[in-house]
Amino acid sequence: MMRLFVQFSACCALGLAVALLLLLGLMFCGQFNWIDGLLLTGKPLALLSLSLLPEAFWHELTGLADATQNSSLQSFLSLCAGLGQIGLLLAGGFFRLWYWR
Repeated sequence: MMRLFVQFSACCALGLAVALLLLLGLMFCGQFNWIDGLLLTGKPLALLSLSLLPEAFWHELTGLADATQNSSLQSFLSLCAGLGQIGLLLAGGFFRLWYWR
């Protein structure tokens, strides 16, 4: 069981690295409409985390007085959630390719 966990964690790390390289490539090529799509896919999860986690958590994490209403924080969380989704999708593919029996 532990071996399976380590293998999937390695696939997740590789998936996130590839997702970051993909984001950098999109930025370099000027494909900001694709990045906007990535932001849109992460927006529901970001808004859910902002509404479910307490205000004190976000205040301690960011230092902002009204962090849940800050548009910059919402945008950053949307980008992180979108990248995480792409990373998990790639990790599932890598895991199936290399370790699925």
